[in-house]
Amino acid sequence: MTLALQRRSWAVMLLALFATMAGPAGLAYAQEEAEAPAAVAEETAEAPAEEPAAEEEAAAEEPAEDLGVGYAFDNAVLFLCAVLVFFMQAGFAMVEAGFNSSKNAVNIIFKNAMDICVGVLLFFVLGFGLMYPDLYTGATFAKEGVLGFGGFGLDNYESASDRTFSPETDWLFQAVFAATAATIVSGAVAGRMKVSGYLIYSAILTGLVYPISGYWKWGGGFLAEWGFQDFAGSAVVHGVGGFAGLAGALVLGPRIGRYVDGKSIPMPGHNIPLAGLGVFILWFGWYGFNPGSMLAFQGTGDMDGTMHCAITTTLAAGAGGLVATILSWIMFGKPDLSMGLNGILAGLVSITACCDCMGTWQAILVGAIGGALVIAGIMLLDKLKIDDPVGAWPVHGLCGLWGCIAIGVLPNDYLTNGDTTFAVQAGAALIICAWAFVTMLVLFTILKGAGLLRVSPEEEQQGLDISEHGMAAYTH
Repeated sequence: MTLALQRRSWAVMLLALFATMAGPAGLAYAQEEAEAPAAVAEETAEAPAEEPAAEEEAAAEEPAEDLGVGYAFDNAVLFLCAVLVFFMQAGFAMVEAGFNSSKNAVNIIFKNAMDICVGVLLFFVLGFGLMYPDLYTGATFAKEGVLGFGGFGLDNYESASDRTFSPETDWLFQAVFAATAATIVSGAVAGRMKVSGYLIYSAILTGLVYPISGYWKWGGGFLAEWGFQDFAGSAVVHGVGGFAGLAGALVLGPRIGRYVDGKSIPMPGHNIPLAGLGVFILWFGWYGFNPGSMLAFQGTGDMDGTMHCAITTTLAAGAGGLVATILSWIMFGKPDLSMGLNGILAGLVSITACCDCMGTWQAILVGAIGGALVIAGIMLLDKLKIDDPVGAWPVHGLCGLWGCIAIGVLPNDYLTNGDTTFAVQAGAALIICAWAFVTMLVLFTILKGAGLLRVSPEEEQQGLDISEHGMAAYTH
């Protein structure tokens, strides 16, 4: 079977799947699409062999048809990847709710829901134009790879000619990444932050902070010119969210009762199985996050690269979870499930920057080191008395940095071919994380001064479900 026929078969199967979900009308359309090749075959068989002109004409039309099939295929796959990343919001919600008190579960679900609502709107109106100004016709301005703006919304967006997906598909995939960066902070500030202040934070991060640093790498800014490699966003997405969460935890201060007389008082989550479900959802969604970042799927090389990303992602997650579990077993006498779950996430975050360029054995090492780093990061925060209820900074901030630095340390194509160096990887990742940390530190300080940051001690002890929302997650 030729490559063109393979593309056509995949595209027809995907269209048939969507049509089946759409209902009877969709079924009829899918059936017509499936029967079309048979009808063409019959007409070709009946045509006399003495008409070479007709055959030449059909051959000339074949590339255009293949281009249409490839366009449909790439858009369909990228859309499915965007849906998987969107579903990661549910995973974050379950992890954060499970690792926190039951009296704050409604508040956590609310914040995650608002992250996607606020995030997609702000990223549509402002963020996308800041992140990809060169994709707009007559971009408003661009300042030496540091800051640019293409326009509001998608009205002047013009997809590059070498891309095989639509502007709408492109925007959707990028928008759910922006919402992911925002929702990481929710867990770090859980149990003590006002809803009003959180909504302001979410709007600023998705509309300004994340798009600007995203432009530096993915929009063709100065970090891209340096040769910085961050395939799917260990620093661009997770580092931004993790260090923004660290800034929030610092300005807010710890939860009441977390540190008493200089001692750390454990405040275990109310539903660890719920957190476990959230981690499985996140792992599932990561198959859209990392492999989907290939942004092209129709060629043999493209699909091989996509599946390589899937394999390295899987291996790193497994290694991170296993190493974190073993270390917790050695340190605490029993295997700690919460550490193991965070180890899985640490492996996933770590490999996100380099899932395309690391070999399978290197991927295992990247994930294993991530699993060790997350435990070290949690212990460091505890020693410094910084209250991060879900370990957002160790998982996303620290391991996000490590994923980028790993490209400058471990053997891979980028390092071997001289496309990047350790100094570039470390320096660029630190610039992105410092940008998020400093801007959010300023924002949270302003919110604190305006009385919009932390709830009162009475409201915190009552629980944010009742004090902020007037409802409880559980009625028994």
